[in-house]
Amino acid sequence: MKKFNCLIVGISLALSSCHLSSNNNTNSAQNNSSLANISFNMAGKKAIVYTTAEGTNERISPTDTISFEPQPQPLETDICVFVDPTHQFQKIIGFGGALTDASAETFAKMPKDIQDSILNAYYDTTSGIGYTFGRTNINSCDFSSDSYTYVKDNDTSLNSFSVKHDEQYKIPLIKRVDARLNGHLKLFASPWTPPAWMKDNNDMLHGGHLKKEYYDVWAKYFVKFIEAYKAQGINVWGVSVQNEPMAKQIWESCIFTAEEERDFIKEALGPAFDKAGMQGKKIIAWDHNRDLAYQYASTILNDSAAAKYVWGIGFHWYETWTKSSPLFNNIIRLHEAFPDVNLLFTEGCKEKFDFNKINDWSLGELYANNILNDLNNGITAYCDWNILVDQTGGPNHVGNFCFAPLVGDVNSGKLYFTNEYWYIGQFSKFIRPGARRISTTTNRDILQATSFINKNGKLATVVLNRTDKPISYHLWIKGQWAQVIAKSHSIATILL
Repeated sequence: MKKFNCLIVGISLALSSCHLSSNNNTNSAQNNSSLANISFNMAGKKAIVYTTAEGTNERISPTDTISFEPQPQPLETDICVFVDPTHQFQKIIGFGGALTDASAETFAKMPKDIQDSILNAYYDTTSGIGYTFGRTNINSCDFSSDSYTYVKDNDTSLNSFSVKHDEQYKIPLIKRVDARLNGHLKLFASPWTPPAWMKDNNDMLHGGHLKKEYYDVWAKYFVKFIEAYKAQGINVWGVSVQNEPMAKQIWESCIFTAEEERDFIKEALGPAFDKAGMQGKKIIAWDHNRDLAYQYASTILNDSAAAKYVWGIGFHWYETWTKSSPLFNNIIRLHEAFPDVNLLFTEGCKEKFDFNKINDWSLGELYANNILNDLNNGITAYCDWNILVDQTGGPNHVGNFCFAPLVGDVNSGKLYFTNEYWYIGQFSKFIRPGARRISTTTNRDILQATSFINKNGKLATVVLNRTDKPISYHLWIKGQWAQVIAKSHSIATILL
């Protein structure tokens, strides 16, 4: 079995291959019926368990082969994960991470062989975790080394528009990623702010609002960006309207109320895309936390003139800054009210970077709890924040340093894999583009689970145990079950 050796201080780990015959290169139009016709006669079947567990060297490693036997009716005393393949839900577009200025600059400063390792780790389906999705920033963001735009001040004609700034780091990285995916990277782009001269505070930082008189100019700016990247050989799949539109930050930020974003979409952005022949580009609204997601999205989606342009609603996980627990139920309510609108997780990371804590197991469990709940609540795509940061948790021009799945020391050239990477990989490696979620429940709150059927018929069930004790349970499918041990502080994917 092919191994993938990772450079990690103190331990060399191997990511075992799983030969899924999925096709990364298309967003399949395969419908429910083709998957529903797959036979799930589990009698005598075997499945492989791939595990990442604390206190072990297991990192997406094959740890067990389980066998199914008849059990028509489990007892209440039997701990079980129940999977029903006959009920299917949303189709997955892909998993990925953000290709920011910070990630690109760090990547460029790493040795050539380490750069290759990073690309393999993320974008290879056999030796890596199979990313196919990504995000990048329009103009600068906090994870840039400086503030910049693509036009000269007060150039309302946008004749000076140029993405030359991005040619140093960001465009080369995106092109290398896209090449690894044979030209099929699904990339969406997000602005943190318009240029200062378009805003009422005349500042790229500290919030402010886009002036109404510049709605059309700012909409054309999106079009110019997409065209400029296309000229570089990069296809921008979609855009979000504004990153975190209700956050006044010390870094690049701009406030859009729900009404303002609604009006900008229907009066400027949507028509600009129509005029440019870009009707196929996806427009993602909100792109902020779960707390206001329903109120904000419903304001836009209840307006038919705006809603006709909106492909999806993006959200982040930072509502916990208020000391709230994650508000997963808000996404359920949104999906109930607008079942035909795509839901996407568009950003999340662990804040307050500390190099001494890059091996903390809690980093991975934070990710798994969020991903698992959001998948069960209907998301069609998952996008992490930076794919890579340096040894300071940056670069970040305002000191907002954060963790990432991979950390590169640009001084020593060493690459560190945090537990975030392995936990994300337990989903992204086995739940491939075009997979459909199927009904999955547990009968104990100490186990969390989700399941997907891939286009090739492979069924992947992910089970999370965040407790201090191993848990013996049975995976039950259509009257057959198999015994599995969920190690303490572990995540496992059962593939059959």
